[in-house]
Amino acid sequence: MERAGLRPRVDKALTGFLAAQRTRLLAIDDSLADVADALEAFVLRGGKRLRPAFAYWGYRGAGGQDCDQVVAAVAALEWVQAAALIHDDLMDRSDTRRGEPSVHKRFTARHLAAGWRGDADAFGDNAAVLLGDLALVWSDELLHGSGADPDALVRARPVFDEMRTEVTVGQYLDVLTPVTGDTSVERAGKVARFKSAKYTIERPLLLGAALAGAGQAVVTAYSRYGLPLGEAFQYRDDVLGVFGDPAQTGKPAGDDLREGKRTYLIAAAYEKASETERSELDHGLGRSDISEREIDGLREIITSTGALDRVEAHISTLTATALDALEEPGIDAEARTVLLELAEAATRRAV
Repeated sequence: MERAGLRPRVDKALTGFLAAQRTRLLAIDDSLADVADALEAFVLRGGKRLRPAFAYWGYRGAGGQDCDQVVAAVAALEWVQAAALIHDDLMDRSDTRRGEPSVHKRFTARHLAAGWRGDADAFGDNAAVLLGDLALVWSDELLHGSGADPDALVRARPVFDEMRTEVTVGQYLDVLTPVTGDTSVERAGKVARFKSAKYTIERPLLLGAALAGAGQAVVTAYSRYGLPLGEAFQYRDDVLGVFGDPAQTGKPAGDDLREGKRTYLIAAAYEKASETERSELDHGLGRSDISEREIDGLREIITSTGALDRVEAHISTLTATALDALEEPGIDAEARTVLLELAEAATRRAV
């Protein structure tokens, strides 16, 4: 089965699951239609299905046979992703996601349009916390209601639990780092690893391996492939967050600078910046009212310090390291080919 055929199958699993959940919510109260609508829009009208793809082909690479139940099981990863993004947008005060209003902004607008009482922004924030939590609950429900073999689900459970713990504490480290003033590349690398890299590629691969009952050689190869590739994926995201085209990223240009993210890219700039340049970085990062001229100035510092070139070189090195791991003879040949394609897509954002 070609990679292109997986996405509609994942979408079908998500659509069916959402339809059942909508019925369940409306049986509680008609007002929960807003919740169903928001989560449906967030999950079904965007996203690259990258995590289910890595999980599915990790499963196939370890000798697993194609079936709709496994597709439904790996589709549960989209709910983990939804929870992380909804909460991330709230913490970063991001107005948009994939070119549409972020969830907290959507519910703020709902409050204002209805003329409800109280603080509209607070209502939007509260709704986003709860919808993110609900998405995480639903990730469990879809995984365990997928119909996949019960023994396979027992094997997969520790991987799924570890992944969700890692991404949650990674989010905390991401919140903690800017307030402590830690601008080291070591800290930035750890945040990238736990907030994004592991749950984007390594853990989905290991989830697929667990579903298939993979041997230790394949599990080791998947970690050697998935972790550096996941880091490369996140560093590409960091570059796009500063230099990316809004039409491609779905966010305003330079949004990471407004949010004050201490990414590997920013840490690399701090490491080589002069005292004056450090002062400019300190003054500009995290300011929601930063001007376009000031954003251009920060971009110039990032470029002139060699930080951009350093990150691009790091992405290339990490990707090469990851690809070497796919030489493990126990990985199915078709899956290996698709995983090579996915590596290219993940680091160049061509998915």
